[in-house]
Amino acid sequence: MARRGRIILKSIVWVMCLAPFAVLVRRFFADGLGANPIDYITDFTGDWALRILLASLTLTPIRILTGITWPLALRRLLGLFAFFYAALHFSTWLVLDHFFNWPLMLTDILKRRYITVGMSALILLVPLAVTSTGGMVRRLGGTAWRRLHKAVYLVAILAVLHYLWLAKVGVPDPFYYAAILLVLLGVRLADAVRRLLRKRQRRTTAEALPA
Repeated sequence: MARRGRIILKSIVWVMCLAPFAVLVRRFFADGLGANPIDYITDFTGDWALRILLASLTLTPIRILTGITWPLALRRLLGLFAFFYAALHFSTWLVLDHFFNWPLMLTDILKRRYITVGMSALILLVPLAVTSTGGMVRRLGGTAWRRLHKAVYLVAILAVLHYLWLAKVGVPDPFYYAAILLVLLGVRLADAVRRLLRKRQRRTTAEALPA
């Protein structure tokens, strides 16, 4: 894709990813956050963090299944927006819900498993966001950078568990997200197995050739 096309595409992604935040701000000033504004903001930002994170994880499976590579240019941008909403989600819990009550927060992290896995996901997401720039890619080296950023799949698993364990009985949304993640992981796993088998086949063929 040409540079002009990438700029246009990334501009569209910027608008789409900032739109939920704009909606939240508008509802805040319009007193449209419902009877429990803290819960509303927490749920809203958490939902969008997970949605954008899963969207970022669909780009490699798209390349695997279709051979189309240009969506990969959006991967880092979507990852940063996922971190943005995850940070808002955490900040709401930190500031509005607990107001920097560190002992109470520590107790919640240790006793409530959905908070434990959610905090773990956020901690793992921080180094991925910090190393998302082109400069960090060059500093770490492509191989090390790719190895580090494979942790995003663990982040997604922890985030889905966070939602599954947090949601009330009868709420289907976390199961939809879990199903999407299973499909994405399944595509990656199938591709990894296919490449491994192909590599072994090439090695076997090479060894069978006469010297």
